[in-house]
Amino acid sequence: MEINQVVGTLVCTHRVAGLDHSSLRILQDRKGKLLVATDPVGTRPGNWVFTVSGSAGRFAMGDPDILTDLTIGGIIDDWEPEEVAKPAPAQATDSGATETAAPQTTDRAQAA
Repeated sequence: MEINQVVGTLVCTHRVAGLDHSSLRILQDRKGKLLVATDPVGTRPGNWVFTVSGSAGRFAMGDPDILTDLTIGGIIDDWEPEEVAKPAPAQATDSGATETAAPQTTDRAQAA
């Protein structure tokens, strides 16, 4: 599963039989890549959603015969995107070897 943001609706008048009545949404991932997903839950642009892919995407639509490999599994009610903590750079020691410092955590992670 991944978290993406809905950025639009994809309108297609001619579709293969396996996608006849499926709503399609345009999603954007963290890197800015655009994706297309089927939407059984009724999202709107701006919603943050979690997605399921592969055969799980077909089953999430309620019919494994629907031709999709990415489906919106739900709308996220309360979540703000955060940057992933980055490890501190390696530091040289007196012996010439390098050490890697412990990963940095956010205040929210420390409070948990």
